[in-house]
Amino acid sequence: MAELSDVRFLTVAEVAELMRVSKMTVYRLVHSGELPAVRFGRSYRVPEEAVTEALQRPIADVG
Repeated sequence: MAELSDVRFLTVAEVAELMRVSKMTVYRLVHSGELPAVRFGRSYRVPEEAVTEALQRPIADVG
């Protein structure tokens, strides 16, 4: 596990850009627990490693 000083946190806007989704989608992922985040005041920060892992997960079949 990485030391806290080694963890890079991303803003919701940065996560949305990396994942190519809207900021609202990122908020939904955070609130549902699918994407871990830390709350700083009124904003959220997502560990970069969590975004990388989420992008590597297989997509669930719809239908």
